[in-house]
Formats: sequence, C-alpha cells, structure tokens
Amino acid sequence: MNKEKLEEKPLCHYVTSPLNKGSNIRPMKDSGIQWIGQIPEEWNTQHVKTIFDLRTEKSFLPLSEVNLISLYTDKGVIQHSDLEETSGNKASNAEGYKIVHKNDIVVNIILCWMGAIGRSDYDGVTSPAYDVYSPKTGVESKYYHYYFRTKGFNGDCYKNGRGIMLMRWRTYSDQFRAITVPVPPLTEQQAIANFLDKKCSAIDSVLEKTKASIEEYKKLKQSVITQAVTKGIRPNRQMKNSGIEWIGQIPEDWETIKIKYTSWLKGRIGWDGLKSTEFIEEGPYLITGVDFKDGCIDWSNCYHISKERFEEDKALHIKENDLLITKDGTVGKLAIVKKCPEEVSLNSGVLLIRNTKPFKYNTNYLYYVLYSDEFNLWYLLSQNGNSTIKHLYQEQFYNFEYTYPPLAEQQTIVDYLDTKCTEIDNLIAKKEQFLKEIESYKKSLIYEYVTGKRRVEN
Repeated sequence: MNKEKLEEKPLCHYVTSPLNKGSNIRPMKDSGIQWIGQIPEEWNTQHVKTIFDLRTEKSFLPLSEVNLISLYTDKGVIQHSDLEETSGNKASNAEGYKIVHKNDIVVNIILCWMGAIGRSDYDGVTSPAYDVYSPKTGVESKYYHYYFRTKGFNGDCYKNGRGIMLMRWRTYSDQFRAITVPVPPLTEQQAIANFLDKKCSAIDSVLEKTKASIEEYKKLKQSVITQAVTKGIRPNRQMKNSGIEWIGQIPEDWETIKIKYTSWLKGRIGWDGLKSTEFIEEGPYLITGVDFKDGCIDWSNCYHISKERFEEDKALHIKENDLLITKDGTVGKLAIVKKCPEEVSLNSGVLLIRNTKPFKYNTNYLYYVLYSDEFNLWYLLSQNGNSTIKHLYQEQFYNFEYTYPPLAEQQTIVDYLDTKCTEIDNLIAKKEQFLKEIESYKKSLIYEYVTGKRRVEN
C-alpha cells in the first residue's frame, strides 16, 4: 500500500470556506425562533401556511402511467426510475396517490423530525402517507428545501408533533403549517438557494468520493484476509486443490475441517428471546447484535437482565475469548469476547462458537476465516437462492468446512493479519473522521446562510 496516496487533503483543498471570510455584518433583529436567534432586519417571519399551500390533488391513473416519487431522509425526493431497486412498491395502481409538481415540498409526516422533507425536481405522484406543499407566489421552494432539512427545523417538527412513541410520532399538516419560519426577500431566497446548490454539490462530490474510498479499503481488508486464510502468507509453496467450491487451492500441507469437529455452537431459541420490557439498568449483561463494535463487545451499550433470566440457560453463559456471530438480519457480524464481566448471557440473533472439540484452533484465526470470503461464499451457496430472509441456521453452520493449517501457522497468520488490518483500519478511521468533519461543515454552511447569519456575496 502506498500510504502517501492514502492521506486526506485538508477540507479547504476541496471547498473554500465562506465561513472564514470577513464578518459580513448587517443590522439584525430577534426572530422569535429560539434555535435561530437573530435574523437580518429586512427579513420577516411567517407561518408555513402563509407561504405554502397544502396540495390535495390525487391520482386516478395506473401505476405504470405515472412517475412514482419517494422521499428519503438522506437523499430527499427521488424518482423510482432513478433507484437501483424499485421492487419494494407492491401497489398495482396509483389511485389515491398524491400529485406532486416540480418545486413542491414533500413531507413525510412520520419522519420529518428526522429530516424526511425535500423539494421535488419532478412532476409525479407520491405516497398518500406524505403531505405535499406548493409554494405561493414570491416563495423560492429550493431555499426552504435547505431550511426544512436543518436540525433546528427538524426539532420544530418534533416539538409540534405528537404520538405515544417515536415510531408513531407524527407532525400532521395542521401542526406543520403552524410552524414559524423566516421569510427573506425573494431575491435573497434565490441567491441563497443558488449559492448552496453550488457549494453543496462540491461538498457532496467529496463526500461520495470519500465514501467510495472507504468501501475500497474495506474490500482490500477482506481481500487481504481471504488471501491469508486460504493461501497462507509464505510465498512460493506447493498448492493442492481443496475440492471445496468456496475455498479452491490451498497449501499442500494444510487440511480442511468442518466446524462441527472443532466447535460447539449455541444460540438462544427465538421464542425464549428476551423482550425490551425485560431490560433493566443493573444485573447480568445481555449481548445483542447491536453490541458488536470493532470485533469486540461494547459493554457500555449492553442491556441488563434479571438474575432469574440469566440462570435459566447456563449453556448461554458467556466466557472470556468466546467467539460470537450474528445469525439473523445482518448475518456475519463478529466479536471475540474480551474483558468479560462475571455474568453475561446472549439474546436471540447471536450464536456462540466455542472450541470444545478435540481439534483445537486459534480463536483469532477462526475469526478471520469467518470474516473472509471463505465464509461469505459458503453462506451464499448454502442459501439455495432464498435471499429474502437472512438467517444462519445452527445445523447448517455445523457443516461449514474451512481451511485448517497447523496451529503454529494459524498464529503466524493471525499476527500478520493483526498488523495489516490495523493499518487498513487506521486509514478507514481517518477517512471516516474526515467524513464527519465535512458533513459538519456542510450543516454549518447551510445553517449560516438560511438563517441570515451570512450573506451571499455578489
């Protein structure tokens, strides 16, 4: 790896920061909107209903004859024709779907408090569960697209919404339309929108390139691991055909072995899984799939359970150096138990792998095997074309056959991979930090301009 090529350039290399230029001071006044504070003296404030009309037109056409539009928290308004996968919509017609015109604002009443609001660049129809707003004369909807997606306005949506829990939290049209927003002069709305289009486009380009780079390093890591656990790390050695489709050629002195001859597997039966109502603040720890972090267990994130529930199944009591794998939903997340508390159990969705059989192995070596394409290819081949429901079945997993070098070589491979993977992980972490910084910069940029803290310079 050429480390020089992996270095991130400073943010200013990609985007000139207008936030660091002169003071750009102009007369200000209190907006009456808590999270904004002051706005320019020549700006007004109004309720959403005075600048947007609630569109009530509905479609009566077949689904095949309309442009179907969806709304995403991260992407905004997207045409289904632009999505890689559009099979999620099972409706046969668009009857009752709401009509959307270009420049309209689409609002997901359930998720608008998380940023699911956006301006449409297209004519089409969208879900009856969304609200659609058309801008009145003298209103630039692109400016409000940026304003409505700020964290502050999302907070206003939450404060004006209602529901018995977050999953059912809704900001209905009456509440949404009653929210107070700043109203700059039309020319300034347009100037801010055009400025942010240009700046955010440049930032988004950097974000996409950085995300793509992170994915490439993740693929590199998997490739390095796969090469090491299937071919070894010594060059110019005699190879032989393993006779196994997902492994291929292996060193001549290696063997393969099924995991049932090396490991005992144990998971909690689904019906016996612990419900969220049973989680408590203190007591024995409970590991779930969301507690896996960087190959270990994040004990600070774990729930706790009662002593009675902990004692119900002693086979699920977790020990130091146990290997865990997720078996439902996101299959294949891995963790080796380190710094294990005295009392720990597993919830459903996680499988325990413990070396209790006569054939011994290095736990870290098996961790890398399960991280590699050696396991991923086996899992894909074992699914028999059923990709709808992801699940790693215990009896099926017992027949997973993998490379089994001598124990001394397993340790050599582990030492090599520990070093290589740490190098790659450090590079990924650096890029992920860069992502956070540029995403924060983008949010600050939008906030400064849509609230009038900064003026677009001519």
